[in-house]
Amino acid sequence: MMRAAWLPLLFVALLAIAPARGADYRIDTSRSHAEFNVRLLWVRQISGRFTDIHGEVDLNALRDTAVVQATVNVDSVEMPSARLRRWVLDPEFFDVRRFPEIHFVSAPLAVRSLDAGGELPGWLTLRGVTRQVLFRLEPASCTLQRDTLCQIEVRGQIQRSDYGMDGHHTAISDTVNLGLLITLDEAAD
Repeated sequence: MMRAAWLPLLFVALLAIAPARGADYRIDTSRSHAEFNVRLLWVRQISGRFTDIHGEVDLNALRDTAVVQATVNVDSVEMPSARLRRWVLDPEFFDVRRFPEIHFVSAPLAVRSLDAGGELPGWLTLRGVTRQVLFRLEPASCTLQRDTLCQIEVRGQIQRSDYGMDGHHTAISDTVNLGLLITLDEAAD
């Protein structure tokens, strides 16, 4: 496990590795979403879905590695009830007024991982806190060829207390299951 002191340096290095030109692929917002669920009272799951997600995939010059960058608009969350939606947007959870977006930047990953699946390390910024995360990239049959549809599914877990969401521990589990289902389109030149 990497020491926390190295995290900012690695994040800066990752940004330096990313190409300076435009993105190769963009996230199709109309066909992509992020989702979460958390256990309530240790009995049932509460789920939410973010419908406004955008970002890009940048390929390196040799086109054998890619960096995924995604941004989620927190206010786009859909919940089973209006009361739950207001509750998760309040300061004790997402605090949408102060932190309107969630960001994810992957470490460079082998393009072949899009076909085979595997680990997807990166950095998640939520409520102004950036932490290293390790998600699972599901096999997707993405060749990143012109005029082909590429749908990517990412799964993982975080601890909500790591991001300052530490209220209601007796009623809501600390572990949050996350999913990201995105469709990529080739970026316009």
